[in-house]
Amino acid sequence: MDRADASGAALLGEGGLLTEVTRAVLERALDAEMTDHLGYEKHDPAGRGSGNSRNGTSPKTVLTDAGAVTLAVPRDR
Repeated sequence: MDRADASGAALLGEGGLLTEVTRAVLERALDAEMTDHLGYEKHDPAGRGSGNSRNGTSPKTVLTDAGAVTLAVPRDR
């Protein structure tokens, strides 16, 4: 926090420290959920030809206590 204060980084709002941490935590949770759903890690060769694989991401904006956060939500096919 001291480094954020010293550099003049905003805590809230678009590009703010809390917003970015919230985004990172939510995206990591969504990636973990996709890994559990598919049964293999991202970039794992075991998923090739399985018929159910990752298919990029879609943007989604969610409202949090830190404000609006745009996430990259993983897709599968």
